[in-house]
Amino acid sequence: MRVGDSGPAGKDGGPSSSHRMLRSRPVAAMNDPEGAAPHHLSVVIPVYRGEQTLANVVQEIVGLPADWMTAAGERLVVDEILLVWDRGPDRSDDVIRRLAAEHGQVRAIWLSRNFGQHAATLAGMASSGAEWIVTLDEDGQHDIRAAADMLDVALAQGAAVVYAQPTNTPPHGAFRNAASRLAKQVVSWITGSDASRDYQSFRLMLGEVGRSVAAYAGSGVYLDVALGWVAPRAAVCPVTLRDEGGRPSGYTVRALLSHFWRLVISSGTRTLRAVSFLGLIVAVVGAIGALVLIIGVVTGLADPGVRGWASTMVAILLTSGAALFSLGVIAEYVGAVVNMAMGKPLYLVGSDPQDGPLGRRRG
Repeated sequence: MRVGDSGPAGKDGGPSSSHRMLRSRPVAAMNDPEGAAPHHLSVVIPVYRGEQTLANVVQEIVGLPADWMTAAGERLVVDEILLVWDRGPDRSDDVIRRLAAEHGQVRAIWLSRNFGQHAATLAGMASSGAEWIVTLDEDGQHDIRAAADMLDVALAQGAAVVYAQPTNTPPHGAFRNAASRLAKQVVSWITGSDASRDYQSFRLMLGEVGRSVAAYAGSGVYLDVALGWVAPRAAVCPVTLRDEGGRPSGYTVRALLSHFWRLVISSGTRTLRAVSFLGLIVAVVGAIGALVLIIGVVTGLADPGVRGWASTMVAILLTSGAALFSLGVIAEYVGAVVNMAMGKPLYLVGSDPQDGPLGRRRG
């Protein structure tokens, strides 16, 4: 069982009756004959250093109007706010306890150690119960009201995942913003897809997709890559980011590099194929060099003073090319094993899109 899957237990040892009721509400909504039932949302917030900002973020969500409507006329209800404590260095845990005591919508999820933002987000997704999941940062830069626009985009485009697309420069500083753009460009080349350029921690996704990803994603997998394995398509929604509330970033240079490397490793085996391709090129160059050398010796055109050097270089090119090619082939098998270890699924069984929340629109 994953950390975060265990909620308050009932007498039978399973989920509490309130949690079972929460999971049953989307079913009733999907069967609404008028198609006007509200869309239920679980808001997941990984918390690492949120002592100064978390209370305002939660208050903003709790203060949403009861009859929350999107621009397209869809009704929204926030069922729960899941605060996942990732054992940060400040007193965020005290803030979480206070918020859980003050607001019935707030549920605390306690991780045994610091696992990182993506692992904490996955723990919250696994513990959610609504038909839609929204993930937010703890620093207040994400406006929960933008989730209404993201829902309209999801319904209009039939997208299981919608990423916030910042319309302004992200408030992280020039170095971090430049590094983020470069990292996304590199991963875009590795995967052969532009999807990585849209990755954001502010996301809206179908609940069944988010919980399925949380169930199979292995250690070290990049959350958005795992979502791409099962989500039929992802869309983007223009969103204006706010300042981070003066809170220092929880990401060091080392943490950002680790974050980037996990994204590269999770993104597939294209880099391993590049090693094989490099070995093949070196081997071909060595073979051409050997052919030129043989022709030179046979015709007498080769300079006797450089024959030994040429032979040595040809031998090095041929052997190193063969070695690189062999390593590339072996790496392909290692890559396949890594994909299986990460839990990349063969398929995902979901509900009929016409019967689920994507198929329910006004009019």
